Amino acid sequence: MNSVILAQEETAAGNPILNIAVFGAFLVITMWMVLRAGKTTKEASDFYTGGGSFSGRQNGLAISGDYLSAASFLGIVGAVALQGYDGFLYSVGFFVAWLVALMLVAEPLRNVGRFTMADVLSFRLKQKPVRVAAAIATLFVSLFYLIAQMAGAGSLVSVLLNIHDFVWQAVVVGVVGIIMIIYVLIGGMKGTTYVQMIKAVLLCTGIVVMCVLVFFAVKGGFGTLFQSAIDMHANSDYIKEEGYAAEAIMEPGLKYGATTTTKIDFISLGISLVLGVGGLPHVLMRFYTVPTATEARRSVTWAIVIIGSFYLLTLILGYGAAALVGPDRILAAPGGANSAAPLLALELGGSVFMAVISAVAFATVLAVVAGLAITASASIAHDVYHAVIRNGESTEAEQVKVSQITVVILGIVSIILGILAMTQNVAFLVSLAFAMAASANLPTILYSLYWRKFNTTGAVASIYTGVVATLLLIFFSPAVSGSATAMFPNADWAIFPLSSPGIVSIPLAFLAGWIGTLVGKPDNLEHLAAEMEVRSLTGVGVEAPVDH
Repeated sequence: MNSVILAQEETAAGNPILNIAVFGAFLVITMWMVLRAGKTTKEASDFYTGGGSFSGRQNGLAISGDYLSAASFLGIVGAVALQGYDGFLYSVGFFVAWLVALMLVAEPLRNVGRFTMADVLSFRLKQKPVRVAAAIATLFVSLFYLIAQMAGAGSLVSVLLNIHDFVWQAVVVGVVGIIMIIYVLIGGMKGTTYVQMIKAVLLCTGIVVMCVLVFFAVKGGFGTLFQSAIDMHANSDYIKEEGYAAEAIMEPGLKYGATTTTKIDFISLGISLVLGVGGLPHVLMRFYTVPTATEARRSVTWAIVIIGSFYLLTLILGYGAAALVGPDRILAAPGGANSAAPLLALELGGSVFMAVISAVAFATVLAVVAGLAITASASIAHDVYHAVIRNGESTEAEQVKVSQITVVILGIVSIILGILAMTQNVAFLVSLAFAMAASANLPTILYSLYWRKFNTTGAVASIYTGVVATLLLIFFSPAVSGSATAMFPNADWAIFPLSSPGIVSIPLAFLAGWIGTLVGKPDNLEHLAAEMEVRSLTGVGVEAPVDH
């Protein structure tokens, strides 16, 4: 009992008043920026895509800000600190996925679409069924991603204020959700983009400073850092209870190598991470915030450089947390593994440094959830309300209003689910969003861009199969029930052994799209298939309307 109290006291994050003050200052600055951007948001294109006015470099920064989420900073550092080599696999998967997006998706997507992913999917197919299916997929992907960010925010602020009570942690998640709703309603995509750009610069600067301080703290290079991490693990009560050697954090297999099931789970995770980016709607939507396909490609190049550098540095931070904080303090803190990064900042630079780094991490959460909310709301307003319900006859003001209502509803739902998921590592939660994106969106995007015989039946079958299969497999997995870290730890209905469903759901979605195309009737829209091919490869006629 006393050891638990002492462990909790050790995790107190400096002065809560100082932490709140730094947070408040950052919120005031970013809200001022959002208000300024909101004054220029007058049309639907401004709200959805910022009017397509950003350069490739600016959009590359914004994509980095959108992509480097709470999972990247909080979840991966915690995973590396506790699981070593296997935790770093998240970094590898998240980064390699960008090569798929660059080679297969970025430029064709920008050439064919206008606002949302459904613009591409429905270009040469029947509008209404495809847009509804794409909107549903976008909602579920965005929701899973939002859950992860909410859980990360709850963990972060709980560590800052040393909150161990579940009720107060839930209040923190609720406050984050409300702030996110305000950001989006006021600033739209322009305000969100500026916040993402600044946040990307601050986050990358912060992580570089932390890495330099880690090497100063251990008084050596990589060899000294790794040995210090091993020594700290060797003296950890948690590691002794788990029953493995401290040196295991330097070797593959600590998390995913124990059994055949965990090895298959790792393969499933890797497939989901690598293929997921090409189907993430909030990342795909960023390609429409630049004026040309060339700028879209340039923005992905900038994003790869920034994101790749960031993920390499997470290895240093993860082992730094293992060496300087230790597994016992990390797991005793509110938020568990997600607290490793802020606790490392406290160890390196004291309360002020930790407050600044945590404010940047909090900005990370806000920027990502704002981008996700805009994407989901645009899909509902543009694809469902405008194209399906109003048959393309709604005004831009009506679309923006529907988007704003959707943001509020989505915010409330994500707050509730984020509270339930606070015990999960946020990097793992994001991997579920990647699995949903890779299952529900990517097969249909690739078929639409590269298979001329692909038809509406195949598109609808692929999307719905991906959504339903992923949802069912996640619901019946150990991530939801049947394990100590599950969303419902006291229940057990887990019948699917893997935590990551991608190895099953992604092939099913590709298969459903192929079978649906073979058994379904042709759409007889060959002229649009030819036009889409020309547009996707050359960009000719991008601004011309599409006549179905």
